[in-house]
Amino acid sequence: MLAGCATQAPVAPQALGGSEFVRHGRFALRAEEPNQAPEAVQGGFVWRDVNGRLTLDLTNPFGSILARVVVNPGQATLTQSNGEILSAADPDGLVQQAIGQRVPVRDLREWLRSPLGSSPSMQRVQRDNQGRIVAFEQHGWKVERSRFDQMGPRLLVLSRLEVGKQIVIRLIADTP
Repeated sequence: MLAGCATQAPVAPQALGGSEFVRHGRFALRAEEPNQAPEAVQGGFVWRDVNGRLTLDLTNPFGSILARVVVNPGQATLTQSNGEILSAADPDGLVQQAIGQRVPVRDLREWLRSPLGSSPSMQRVQRDNQGRIVAFEQHGWKVERSRFDQMGPRLLVLSRLEVGKQIVIRLIADTP
């Protein structure tokens, strides 16, 4: 469903300013159910969060945009490469509607950054010798963070088991 040639200009990574957070890199999503072939999607991403507005470009391995997600307070839209637009009240519901898999986009806004203080909804929090949170569980997701730079973790591995389905998402952020 998320295939085709790019029809939108990508959001270029930029230097960080006041309330701007930009990360780019690669992602891989794998979902496995017993007695079924695994589903897998991989490509690149550009994550740009500026003053409460999130723009997330997902690209194929050749760099063409597969989809653009734009999140504003109370509204999330996904524009596919074929021009089809989906919308929902929140980014998690939007991505589930689009690809049929739960992806914690809302939580990723915090998980990608450093430092990260633990919140009451985090369980089994583990810290490294520098006090950074490197592993925890939150909202049904097991999160592992490593390879930190000045912006946050460069590697996130998210996993979730739901109704016999194992979902694993790997995000690798490039060095700025």
